[in-house]
Amino acid sequence: MAAEQLTNREIGVQLRISHRTVGHHLGNVFAKLGINTRTELSHLHAGCEPRERR
Repeated sequence: MAAEQLTNREIGVQLRISHRTVGHHLGNVFAKLGINTRTELSHLHAGCEPRERR
């Protein structure tokens, strides 16, 4: 859902959990994947490599 650019609030409503819980878990996922944005997540989801950080 995050890769589809849904907000934490929209994801929370669909999953019936707090948007803060969504944000917490997305932060953990982003850290493990070495990404910072939903756009980077979308690229990974689509099978693309994340852009190199400078």
